[in-house]
Amino acid sequence: MSALLLLWVILLHWATGGGFIWGSRTWQHCTDLHPLDILSEVIPAGRLAHGMRVFKVQGVRGFQLAASQPSALVFPASRLFIHCDRFPEEFSIIVTLRVLSVPAKRNEYVFTLMAEESPSVLVGLRYAPNKLHFLFWSPEHAGSWQTRVTFPNVSLSDNQWHTLILAVSGQSFSLTVDCSISKDVVAETPFPASLSVKRASFYLGNRRRRKGMFTGLLRQLVLLPGADATPQICTALNFRVATLSVPTVLQDFPAKSVSNEVLKYPYETDTKVTLGTRPPCTKQEKAQFWFNASQRGLYLCNGSTWISMLEVHQRLDYVEEYQNLVTNSETMGVEVFTIPKVGLFAATANRFTPPGSAIYKWTDGKFAPYQNIPTYQAQSWKYFTIGKKIFLAVANFEQNDRGQEFSVIYKWSRRKEKFITYQRIATHSARDWEAFVIEGEAFLAVVNHREGNNHNIDSVIYRWNPSTGLFETNQTIPTSGAYDWEFFTIGPYSFLAVANTFNGTSTKIYSHIYIWLSGSFQLFQSILTSGAADWEVFHIGNRVFLAVANSHSYDSGMPAPSNFYAINSSIYELNITAQMFVKFQDLLTYSALDWEFFSVGDDSFLVVANSFDGFTFSVNSIIYRWQGYEGFVAAHHLPTVGCRDWEAFQTAEGSYLLYSNAKEPLSKVLKLKTT
Repeated sequence: MSALLLLWVILLHWATGGGFIWGSRTWQHCTDLHPLDILSEVIPAGRLAHGMRVFKVQGVRGFQLAASQPSALVFPASRLFIHCDRFPEEFSIIVTLRVLSVPAKRNEYVFTLMAEESPSVLVGLRYAPNKLHFLFWSPEHAGSWQTRVTFPNVSLSDNQWHTLILAVSGQSFSLTVDCSISKDVVAETPFPASLSVKRASFYLGNRRRRKGMFTGLLRQLVLLPGADATPQICTALNFRVATLSVPTVLQDFPAKSVSNEVLKYPYETDTKVTLGTRPPCTKQEKAQFWFNASQRGLYLCNGSTWISMLEVHQRLDYVEEYQNLVTNSETMGVEVFTIPKVGLFAATANRFTPPGSAIYKWTDGKFAPYQNIPTYQAQSWKYFTIGKKIFLAVANFEQNDRGQEFSVIYKWSRRKEKFITYQRIATHSARDWEAFVIEGEAFLAVVNHREGNNHNIDSVIYRWNPSTGLFETNQTIPTSGAYDWEFFTIGPYSFLAVANTFNGTSTKIYSHIYIWLSGSFQLFQSILTSGAADWEVFHIGNRVFLAVANSHSYDSGMPAPSNFYAINSSIYELNITAQMFVKFQDLLTYSALDWEFFSVGDDSFLVVANSFDGFTFSVNSIIYRWQGYEGFVAAHHLPTVGCRDWEAFQTAEGSYLLYSNAKEPLSKVLKLKTT
């Protein structure tokens, strides 16, 4: 159908001297046959309308539309149809979008054209799971429902960009997805030859109400009157993001020619480049190239293997749910570690005893139960080694069955291939352990949260005694409802940061950074925090950053804020000249309890554990991407429930994130999909 329509258009254009005849008037008077960019009309001055945000995914920018602002995403049809008030009889609609997973029986509108006085859709495009519906209203069927043309087996919910071309001519409707073979439908009701758009408006991503709001990303939405756009679009190498017209704000790089001189003029060189999937590399292919378009890698065949000529850098594309990890009870923290020659493990700090906490082993690509350990409202685990000895320490928050309050260090038994009890240490509502080495000596620091109702107590640093093989008290440091220790080094200097949470009356208190001098930790810097629950240190190039997770804002002597939990968490950067950490960036978080830094290829990321927004524990936790001068920019919104802790880890199969669920006995492993 597409080729015949194009031929008909060309012949008619030639026969009429360039004007497309419609009735007694030419369409040249109505639209001039130029591409009509619907997206650009929503932002005529280059400024985003309320309810629009720009996100960059897979290196491509698109608009995200807010369901709370459908009335802002509208403009009158007269902006497009300047010289007449009729919709073209024949046209193409070009859409580039990225669809999120759409629940069954749910429809989402890409756009609609609606008259002011009527709830009916004059023209519209909507997406349902595995289906695309084109809607239109015909004057010949006034008073009835609009006509719906359905294209089945259209699967777009794969978190990839897709370009759709819908060509309409009378009773013929053709859909092309990513320049593949078109799907053709001949409908009983033809598209009307005279559809009035007087006093009508275009609605972007909705049908004038919140229900059915488009939740994905839109990059391109173009109406091309009088022609099938397929031949114009399907010339680019990357069909998924092929463009006819894109708003300026989404064009973050100069336009480049899609032609490839090596491919276009093969007779000018003896060099051959193969595209597509990995071809064989034998003596016959020696000295030939293979271009991996999906990863943008160039390889040279040496007669037996493909040698990389241009390094392929992995990039984070999207995140998918990989494993539901059923736990003994709610999980307060998680620790992922590797025991050499044994395997990869994850230890979950579970709330209730029995059954206590659990250790899982990575088996056949999933975490499987390996060992249960009695714990008492465990808060966190810490894995560390001293020489050839392997240890795992748990921070217990409550007393044991005998009324004793101990946190316990376990040692790995190579004979039993289990962790066995090694040393008990008296603690007070312990929240966290931190293990580190200074000048060849091993240390272990515990965070004591409170003793009874007293939050202003000492936390303790223990030193390993090689003679007794035990940890012994080395130093005490005053803390206030502390949650976390973070050890780090900068050059020859060692630092220890404590996250102070609550002093008995307020969460707006100072957390402290200590520096190791003359055999002990001494105060280096104090930073005002708000219910600090975690410190995370990380390096990007030569720069050193320190991020704090602020959990809530409360002060008994001050008026209550509108929301205790929606507050900024902050990132600080070390200023070498000033010899202190200075604030680099604030990020809005919701009762943040943890930061986790990780890298994919050359890209750096921070993921925050948002746990509660003041109304629900079902809150999106967010992955932020390092964008240089822009700082950290939100890249992925991850639905989480009671998120308490994040751990990033890698296996031979790929990269993963594991988060602990503090409200349900179900934590999750997420897989990072890369390109």
